[in-house]
Amino acid sequence: MKSLLRGRWRASTIYAAAAVVTVAAAVVALPSGGDVKPLAAAVPDVPQVPQLAEPGTQSAAVAFANSAGGGQVCQPGAQWLRLRFTDLTLRGNDSVTVTGTKSGSYTFTAAHWPGKAFHTKAFEGDCVRVSPSFADSGSRYAVDSYQYGTQALAAATATVAAIGDVCGSACNQTAPVVKNINPQALILAGDIAYDSGSSSDFRDRYDPYYGQFKSITYPSPGNHEYGTSGAAGYFDYFGARAGERGKGYYSYDVGDWHFIALNSNITRDASSAQVTWLKNDLAANTKPCTAAYWHHPRFSRGDHGDNTSVTPFFDALYNAKADLIIVGHDHNYQRYAPAKSNGTRDANGVRQLLIGTGGKALYRFNQSTVGPVEASNDNTFGVGKLTLTATGYRSDFVPVSGRDYTDTVSGTCHKAASSPSFSVGATPSSVAVPAGTSRTVSVDVGATGGFTGSVALSVSGLPSGVTGSFSPSSVTAPGTSTLTLTASATASGSATATITGTSGGVSKTASVSVTAGDTPAGFTDDFESDKGWVVNASGSDTATTGKWERGDPEETREADGSVKQLGTTTSGTNCLVTGRLAGASDGANDVDGGLTSMTSPQISVPSGGKLTFSYTFAHGDNSSTSDFFRVHVLDGTSKVKVFEKLGASGVKVAGGWQTATVDLAQFAGRSVKLVIEAADASTASLWESAVDDVRVTG
Repeated sequence: MKSLLRGRWRASTIYAAAAVVTVAAAVVALPSGGDVKPLAAAVPDVPQVPQLAEPGTQSAAVAFANSAGGGQVCQPGAQWLRLRFTDLTLRGNDSVTVTGTKSGSYTFTAAHWPGKAFHTKAFEGDCVRVSPSFADSGSRYAVDSYQYGTQALAAATATVAAIGDVCGSACNQTAPVVKNINPQALILAGDIAYDSGSSSDFRDRYDPYYGQFKSITYPSPGNHEYGTSGAAGYFDYFGARAGERGKGYYSYDVGDWHFIALNSNITRDASSAQVTWLKNDLAANTKPCTAAYWHHPRFSRGDHGDNTSVTPFFDALYNAKADLIIVGHDHNYQRYAPAKSNGTRDANGVRQLLIGTGGKALYRFNQSTVGPVEASNDNTFGVGKLTLTATGYRSDFVPVSGRDYTDTVSGTCHKAASSPSFSVGATPSSVAVPAGTSRTVSVDVGATGGFTGSVALSVSGLPSGVTGSFSPSSVTAPGTSTLTLTASATASGSATATITGTSGGVSKTASVSVTAGDTPAGFTDDFESDKGWVVNASGSDTATTGKWERGDPEETREADGSVKQLGTTTSGTNCLVTGRLAGASDGANDVDGGLTSMTSPQISVPSGGKLTFSYTFAHGDNSSTSDFFRVHVLDGTSKVKVFEKLGASGVKVAGGWQTATVDLAQFAGRSVKLVIEAADASTASLWESAVDDVRVTG
């Protein structure tokens, strides 16, 4: 493989209040034998968890999906990278680990897929390694782009302005403060347009001053917005930015922070749909820092006092190790120490900031609170300024012109403060070592929490006659070693070997599947005898009829004479076919009900590997692009699509044998399986497929 890992790619930077990121060509290092292709500049526009970037951040497009054994994404000159996953379908205990070459590692599981594309946290270094650990062939992942910065991650900051109880009579004083802060986002903690949140209130009282920030505003509603039925004026003004109409809760990311907007004006008890959504959102979140905001405070010394109805919000956030809560409702400023929802100080608690100073007449302090007050002021309009890093925050109260009260507090994110540790990963996750030969495995040792120690490497559980050696045998994390596996002339068998890294009495492991022996490279099957193909090997097929089988096919035709299932093979008598019998009609034994799959025996791919096979597929005019015939390569636990034919609506396709050739060079030296699939995947339609004369050669 020609490596472009250190190639030079130019990119310009755009600085803007909304932190627009620029695009650059990307460099992706795939496993040995894979293609390395810099892509066109445009980052795909797909549904995603919104991700606001730090000023100066750049972005690039890549094409990296289900790569056998994982791989690296690199950007020369970058200090950190943040990947965007567009798919993370993980079954059972399967996982994907992302590790920065300098620092940072995170293991993603099924719980971390939020239902749409999302960005990871930032990983330090100019490359990140993606290491899948799959036991289920249905697991998959895809990365289509990334953000990166050329400044140190610790210096990459985002700014968010926060305020509640806004317009009012004095929002003309606070709007200039927001403008001077020049934030990437403005969050509103309710009571935005007095007195009733009507369309005219937003038009006449709010928009003249705060309309200039509409493109960066992320609101939550207050009780005054519900002075208009269903908060219609609020949802009409902000549109999709306010979340789903009638709900008003949503989430997004700013740098390495996850922000959650909640609605304290609708049902919010522990069993409510909103709190259930909140818990699920928090479970999927993988950012190290979390902030949430809504209108009604849990703690307050002002007119409204403490409010226990929002305790379910607070408890869910505390349990998820969230860091900040921003609220309003009482028209003053109050800062609280990190605490539990009952007011007990707790180093692992959530800090509440009450910033109801946006422009409505101020309230005096006339109530007691169970919350641990640290600072407060009841005579100054002003705006909260949050300066956010990948590990913490600084919160400043910025007063309006002519006033001098200020307040500042800093904190470290609960999930960012981690003890020094290391991780071990192996690429590829499976390897075939013919007798008398050697093969190599790349072993990555990652570091988290500032770990810089030496990690000694060892391997155990190899097949009989196979030995392993590391170069180097110990790695200063983060770093890489090469494991060379050597098979003797009599080596044979398969085993799952364990690679162990040890440092100071702490051990981390990674697994690699090793097959040894004189298994001849290549494969040939004309299906005249049973060579070990398995139907529904993954146990996840859904087809009710037309399942793959080996046999002598019978011809089927539609009423107009169009042939669907061929009654011939390309050699001999048998082939693989989706329901070989014709049945009473053309659709009696075709594929129905979903997917059917057939998996080959283990195949050792020779150098310069090439797959050739004969195939036929046919469908009626009731088909669609949801129907398909596909061939995958199953490399260990990674399933890579190498061939596909799709259906088409309104078109009849007759059966006819064709020949296909697929380049398998990226799998050379590996022990893999072929997975052949056919699916009637949407509304019921007529679909037939067959395969014959499969060959894997060098």
